[in-house]
Amino acid sequence: MSNVLWQLSTSHFLALSAVLFTIGVAGALFRRNALIVLMSIELMLNAGNIAILTFARLHHDQSGHGLAMMVIAVAAAEAAVGLAIVVAVFRATRHVNVDRLTALKH
Repeated sequence: MSNVLWQLSTSHFLALSAVLFTIGVAGALFRRNALIVLMSIELMLNAGNIAILTFARLHHDQSGHGLAMMVIAVAAAEAAVGLAIVVAVFRATRHVNVDRLTALKH
């Protein structure tokens, strides 16, 4: 039984990546809270990292790890800037509902 847990193939990792990406897309499309949308975007970026690292392992290529590190750095910068914007919007409007934000439309 324990031997089955250690025999994970490429398709297992790609299926995990697809499930995480689908959850992220659903969260970004259907939720209206800006914090949930940011977390969903982070989930999609992590799903992409899993797929990148899966293909890097499949092709025995180490450059995929460098690309994944760059995606992690971009995700960290996106989270920092996005959280700062959410805090500024909350201070001004006292809510972070994406549907109610119309200040940038004018």
